[in-house]
Amino acid sequence: MTVGTPSPANPFSPRAVLAMLIVGAIAFVLTLYFIGIDETGKDPGASSGHAAATGLDGFAGFVRLLENGGLQVNVSRNEGDLDGYGLLILSPPRNAKGDDLWQIVTRRHFLGPTIVILPKWVAAPAPVWQKDAKKGWVSLSGAQPPGWAGFADDVQVELSKVKGGWSAGALSGALPRRNRVLSGVAPSLVPLVTAQGEDGKPRILAAYRDDGGHYPMLEQMAGIAPQRADDDDNYRAPVIFVFEPDLLNNYGLSSRQNAFLARTLINAASEGENLPVTFDLTQNGLGRSMNLLTLAFTPPFLAATICLIMAAVVVGWRGFRRFGPPLSEERDLAFGKQQLVANSAGIIRRSGRLHLLGAPYAALMRQRFTQKLALQRVGDDAAMDAAIDRRLAVLAPDRPPFSVLASQLVAAHGAHDLLRAAKALKSLERMLVT
Repeated sequence: MTVGTPSPANPFSPRAVLAMLIVGAIAFVLTLYFIGIDETGKDPGASSGHAAATGLDGFAGFVRLLENGGLQVNVSRNEGDLDGYGLLILSPPRNAKGDDLWQIVTRRHFLGPTIVILPKWVAAPAPVWQKDAKKGWVSLSGAQPPGWAGFADDVQVELSKVKGGWSAGALSGALPRRNRVLSGVAPSLVPLVTAQGEDGKPRILAAYRDDGGHYPMLEQMAGIAPQRADDDDNYRAPVIFVFEPDLLNNYGLSSRQNAFLARTLINAASEGENLPVTFDLTQNGLGRSMNLLTLAFTPPFLAATICLIMAAVVVGWRGFRRFGPPLSEERDLAFGKQQLVANSAGIIRRSGRLHLLGAPYAALMRQRFTQKLALQRVGDDAAMDAAIDRRLAVLAPDRPPFSVLASQLVAAHGAHDLLRAAKALKSLERMLVT
């Protein structure tokens, strides 16, 4: 059956089509790149002092320590994770905004504990002449306490020298640099880790704020009697300051005692629960916003993205490799007699007057039989039917008489009866042709 007629040959050669597809694909990839350039343009390893840094002042070792301990750890570059459930660890840089830190800590009073690790070291990338230096390594050129106006302004931070190492109850360990130790002082601080200064006075290296909450494991670590609190305060989450970053950074975690202290501090802050731990990178200038490109390649949307890519590849391949030129479509409305007959039949069918077609069609067939049998017109229709029957009795004795079939066609009312009677007359006519 013919479904169409070939159109003129394709004006584009296969090479031209392939070139257009390649250029379009490259343009699409570049569009995706520029959409997500805010995420790919920042290298966490290019700076230091955060959870993704592998230098001395970074905390990548702290992250790995907690992961190996079976905790759920997330190094986050999304500001939305700051308000998530679990333990949040902040390691802001020296130039962080104090108001932003205060808002983060305040919002988390009833979400989960927060550990703020203060910066101390002034670091620079490892010199190029150091051949064994790896990516992310730094050189420590000095120490300086932060100045976060608007955040914990009641806490006084100072840089001093200490004698010996640190102590936290029954735990103790060494410090990498005893001549440059960061400590804090405030009436609201409850010491967790201390060291002895050169003047003989204790220095607070890590502490939690006494805000009226009830923190049994932190109180036990601090060596104080358990404090009672109101029922509402039992749901308050603690805020812990680690003034001396060498207790937890890569520099300090080279010591087994410091690693054990880090795990003990996390356990006490979580009150013995396996809370998810989030290390924040947004305060270090490494935050990113979730755009359409990020969502497209993030579960559960990744599965839909892969399906769309596969479908596009299949459609493109089928379009490029199709056989022959496309076929031109046929007209919905045909020209000439065919369309005239179709329209007339449609009108009769919609009018519900099919039973009126029997007599005219019988008369038409009577005229055709008269011509084919070379009979002369005599008398009325009944006489003509009798003459046709006599001639057909000789030519086709096994067929029903014409008069009987014509009478059945005139008497038919339904579409099925009309069609069956008309087919019988048509079959009898074909017998005359053969």
